[in-house]
Amino acid sequence: MLVIVFKYLLAMKLVQHYTFNILLIGFCLIANPAVASIQTDSSQDKPFVVVLDAGHGGKDSGNRGNGYYEKKIALNIILQIGEILEKKPNVKVIYTRKTDVFVDLIERARIANRADADLFISVHCDAHTSQAYGAGTFVLGLHANQRNFEVAKKENSVIFYEENYEENYDGFDPNNPESVIGLTLMQETYLNQSITAADAIQKSFVANLKRKDRTVKQAGFVVLKYTYMPSVLVETGFLTNVKEGAYLNSSKGKLQMAQAISKAIINYRNSLNSSINTTSSIGEEVVEEEKEPAVVTSEGVVYKIQIAASSKKLETKAYNFKGLSPISLEKEEKLYRYYFNETSSYEKAKKLKKKAKRKGYKHAFIVAFKENKKIKLSTVIPK
Repeated sequence: MLVIVFKYLLAMKLVQHYTFNILLIGFCLIANPAVASIQTDSSQDKPFVVVLDAGHGGKDSGNRGNGYYEKKIALNIILQIGEILEKKPNVKVIYTRKTDVFVDLIERARIANRADADLFISVHCDAHTSQAYGAGTFVLGLHANQRNFEVAKKENSVIFYEENYEENYDGFDPNNPESVIGLTLMQETYLNQSITAADAIQKSFVANLKRKDRTVKQAGFVVLKYTYMPSVLVETGFLTNVKEGAYLNSSKGKLQMAQAISKAIINYRNSLNSSINTTSSIGEEVVEEEKEPAVVTSEGVVYKIQIAASSKKLETKAYNFKGLSPISLEKEEKLYRYYFNETSSYEKAKKLKKKAKRKGYKHAFIVAFKENKKIKLSTVIPK
């Protein structure tokens, strides 16, 4: 990611002024990486938590294309999305606002973080000087063109309504393209999952509502920066377009948008659950490992923590495994088995197992290997 940013700065002839800042940001991320909290297993212990954010509100009306109120349309859509999702099993919905009130952008992110959410969705309505139309989805990233920057600038300008915004956002200037660079690094951990969620929403708009496909784009949105989970900003359409503005302001339009977004959220949740399932702890491994053995003296034995198995192959990235790293995988017949970390110490392996369980992998268990072959735990743990 730092290479991408460096190339961007080089193209903008800004390297001399910003290289140090980028290296500093990169160091901070390495020293204190964000922890992903994606619900990727089928455990019923923790519901799939969705935070729904209605853009703008209160003193911030949002755009007023054709006399409509973006804040009212966004809130109506969000409330209907929530009503649909709340009827789904094992789904928990949290709102950043349910009434016409102003909420700081950073507080919206904090609400999601406190909830340990699995997905953050922020709903807005777009505006343009032309009769542009169509629904679009955005994830955090470097804006590829001036149009994407303008969209982000419009949404980010909300911070000027906030008290102490300079302190809250570290001097971020929505009108300065270079300020966006610092935003993009924090969400890198969740980028792939954010794109997957955004793509599900975009496809739902096209398939269910026959909307113009404005595709998934990247831009520097403040509200997405501070969330520690996959996050998507949805521009449901253009209020400045006469036909589309009337549609979005209508009861039918708002309901259809809510239905399409809700369907996409459920599809995204289901794709996570079907991609990887937590394995159950079966056989004597579990029985043996729960004993209190002496320190292992067997040479050449490596312990790994099995956290999941799936018929599908996933990238062994932290964002696919609730922030756990490193992850390795081995294929046995038709299943891919996913292991967290490895150690030659059984005592350390027990601690790693506890860590995996704290992350939500309730059935994690220790597996022993010797010469790269799986062996029974009982053969290397003294009685």
